[in-house]
Parts: sequence; C-alpha cells; structure tokens
Amino acid sequence: MFVYEKKLQFPVKIATPNPKLAAAIISQYGGPDGELGASMRYLSQRYSMPFAEAKGLLTDIGTEELGHMEMVAAIVHQLTRNLTEEQIRDSSFAPYFVDHTTGVYPTAASGFPWTAASIQSTGDVIADLTEDLAADGAMA
Repeated sequence: MFVYEKKLQFPVKIATPNPKLAAAIISQYGGPDGELGASMRYLSQRYSMPFAEAKGLLTDIGTEELGHMEMVAAIVHQLTRNLTEEQIRDSSFAPYFVDHTTGVYPTAASGFPWTAASIQSTGDVIADLTEDLAADGAMA
C-alpha cells in the first residue's frame, strides 16, 4: 500500500502559458519512454523478480514514476491553462487541443496515444532490467 501526501515534492509554478512547450513535454507524460510507461513497466515486472530486495526496489521505482507523472501533468496543465484562441491556433498544440482541449492525456508529442505495447514485461529478469535501462536512458 502507498502513503500519499497531497502536495508535490517539487512544486510547479508556471505563470506564462506556452502551448508549444506543452506539446513537447506531453511526451514525458505519455510518450513511449515517458513516466506512465516507466511506472507500468516497473510495477508489472516486479512480479517475476525472484529476489525480494530487487522486487521491493522495482516497486519503489514504479511508485516514484507515478510521482513524476504528477509533476509532468502539473507542468502541462500550467503551460496550457488560460490559453487564448490565437495561442492555440498558432502553435503545435492545436491538434492535441482538438481532441483533449487542455485536459492532460497520456500521449506522445507526435499525437500517438500511450499504449501498453510500448513497454515490455517478459518474465526474464535480465531482459526486463535491460529494457528498463534502455527506456530510462532514452529520456535522459
């Protein structure tokens, strides 16, 4: 079970809307190597981990990734709140806005929605940990 504090560890305070930046940052939320995929990857792979310490570590990392999702969602929300029609129309955020307005939706910057097909849980500890390293390194 988790204990949830109703505050961000690192508060997000963005005063100026920026739909162009939001259109890129949304990939960190729901892109193929974003926080949603990372969380699901670690929390799924933990079940086939034969070592209790490593299983606990995968659980901790997966939970931490959920916290990252919350921070990224706050960033996207603050970058898109109170947008003018002109700001939406004149930015790469317009296609996203058509389907989701300013709601935070797990998608890649390309517009491709998050899917479990972008993660792997093979049951092979070495393969899974290698995939975790590759996915975390892709966003670094």
